[in-house]
Amino acid sequence: MQCGPLADQTLHCARFAFTYKLPFGWVDRTADMNAEAQSSPNANSGEDENPDGGKSAQQPASSAGSETLLAVFERPPGAPGDTINSAVVIAAEPLANYHGIKTAAEYFGAINELAQQRGFKPVSDPYSFSVGSKELVRGDFSKERNKLTMYQTSLAMIEKGYVVSFTFIGGGDEEVNDLIAGLSFGARPRGSSSHPK
Repeated sequence: MQCGPLADQTLHCARFAFTYKLPFGWVDRTADMNAEAQSSPNANSGEDENPDGGKSAQQPASSAGSETLLAVFERPPGAPGDTINSAVVIAAEPLANYHGIKTAAEYFGAINELAQQRGFKPVSDPYSFSVGSKELVRGDFSKERNKLTMYQTSLAMIEKGYVVSFTFIGGGDEEVNDLIAGLSFGARPRGSSSHPK
């Protein structure tokens, strides 16, 4: 069972039983992220590359077996723009890479530490968050970037011996929530799509 490839702006991941519907016209950099991670042993699945060239809070991956399942951006890297270059990054890491971590909530200890190193501040403590009937753990972060504020939400779950993380970056809470709305578990969504402003 695999994740992808993208078809009709949608990622179907039978491996972890989720579907993600991309906003129309976004740039897929999944293959680039995985290539960069393989060429650099200390890379963290590309998720520390904020779409604007800064650093995102997610993700502390640095070990073998980590995989970027999806990395999509509103604009290509380096493309000019006066707004946050929104992004969605989904990654999976073997749970064995994190000694002592048994729950998705515990995984946020590593995320929070990395977030603070990169200028992000947690908006609240991690909390339970439902996507349909699926229960995940959610953490929200923000970071001032020049005259803009970057918002990031990370969702995490443990599935089949992996920590699976979903990272959403945007220019506001509403935009991030719109991006999260593209995620579903179990049955495939019936043609609904979310578009950030």
